[in-house]
Amino acid sequence: MDTPSSAPDAPLDEALPDGDLLDGDLLDGEGDAPEPEIYDADVRRDDVDQDALKVIRRLRRHGHRAYLVGGGVRDLLLGVRPKDFDIATDARPAEVKSLFRNCRVIGRRFRLAHILFGGGKIIEVATFRRDPSDDPSEDAADDVRRNEDVDILIRRDNVFGEPHEDAYRRDFTINGLFYDSEDQTVIDYVGGMPDVQGRVVRTIGPPDVRFREDPVRILRAIKFSARLDLGIHPDVYDAMVAQREELARAAKPRLLEEILRLLRGGAAHRSFWLMWETGALGVLIPHLAVHLDDHSDDARRLWGRLDAIDALKRAGTLPTDAALFAALMLGPIQDATRGARDAVDAYESLMGEVVETLSVPRRMKERIRTLVQAQGRLASGRIGALTRREYFDEAATLYGIECHARGVPRPDWLEDRPAADKPAPRRRRRRRRR
Repeated sequence: MDTPSSAPDAPLDEALPDGDLLDGDLLDGEGDAPEPEIYDADVRRDDVDQDALKVIRRLRRHGHRAYLVGGGVRDLLLGVRPKDFDIATDARPAEVKSLFRNCRVIGRRFRLAHILFGGGKIIEVATFRRDPSDDPSEDAADDVRRNEDVDILIRRDNVFGEPHEDAYRRDFTINGLFYDSEDQTVIDYVGGMPDVQGRVVRTIGPPDVRFREDPVRILRAIKFSARLDLGIHPDVYDAMVAQREELARAAKPRLLEEILRLLRGGAAHRSFWLMWETGALGVLIPHLAVHLDDHSDDARRLWGRLDAIDALKRAGTLPTDAALFAALMLGPIQDATRGARDAVDAYESLMGEVVETLSVPRRMKERIRTLVQAQGRLASGRIGALTRREYFDEAATLYGIECHARGVPRPDWLEDRPAADKPAPRRRRRRRRR
């Protein structure tokens, strides 16, 4: 039986409004859609999430088109275990919600359906979209978008479309593929299958235009290249260098999240090397770029710290985001505070610029300062009362990362360190009966 567990067919729920979505082409026919290339999918069905397949089957049983899409398809074809299995369909969000009791519709900029399963699993279902700036009646659109003086930063991406339009609006060809689980084929409108086979990152459309539309794509290209061991097409690489200053125009929270993803992804060393080499690091964290430009022992230790972070990822013991960011910035912070009359003021001056560029939360900034300050006591072996601090484990992990970077033995206390004391849970007072 192909019905998702704990998700029986439901009576029609009250249709939720689709926000401020604009109607694109009608979703009941392809019209003049181009013919895609169809490839046999070298994918084992056992590698595909079974709940995602159940969602697709139910959508199709009710007359909708539905495919696996995006990074999940890419990873399956590359032999990598996907983290997410996302679905694209011609069903509107309210229609999806009417078919699944275990569904919630989220989002303001673009409404998405989340199908909820046990263990916190979420299958994301999105309606086919198109680039709102695409208008086949405007032949001059490409010339406008290529004009360096025209602002083409995407601020709206909320128009329904057809499968081919949904593929064209994506960033890279390797992310623009659909997997038809019924026919076990890959549907390719964008030339992504040859790039998967050639293991290369290539944009859909002119790379300089794509990076001006959304500068965060520069960091995403670095992420895919580093994490999946893919080459970057020369035209794409040249555009990354040429358009790196556009990163300053991107939404700051998105930039911080992509930086953290680079740190968490298991290829931090290669990711930040590519950021440094393309000049993206100089735009986002100039103090760190200068730190590396010196080719000093401090710079070599940074690469060592990133190697240690990658090792922690492989071991499944990644620390908190604050500890990761502290490891990234440890060298510049120590340079700024060493010998300063007011170390706190020096720290605030340095990190103030980082906060401004990346919108680092104040709590995270303060935790980074605490972890860095603890390193002196840990290096001297005077751990004493630190073990009773709730941040001790994070500080000790950071110290272990630095030991790896310096090539020095890890002290015994680091191997057998006690767990940090946690505050006792508060007991609830029982109310007296009257």
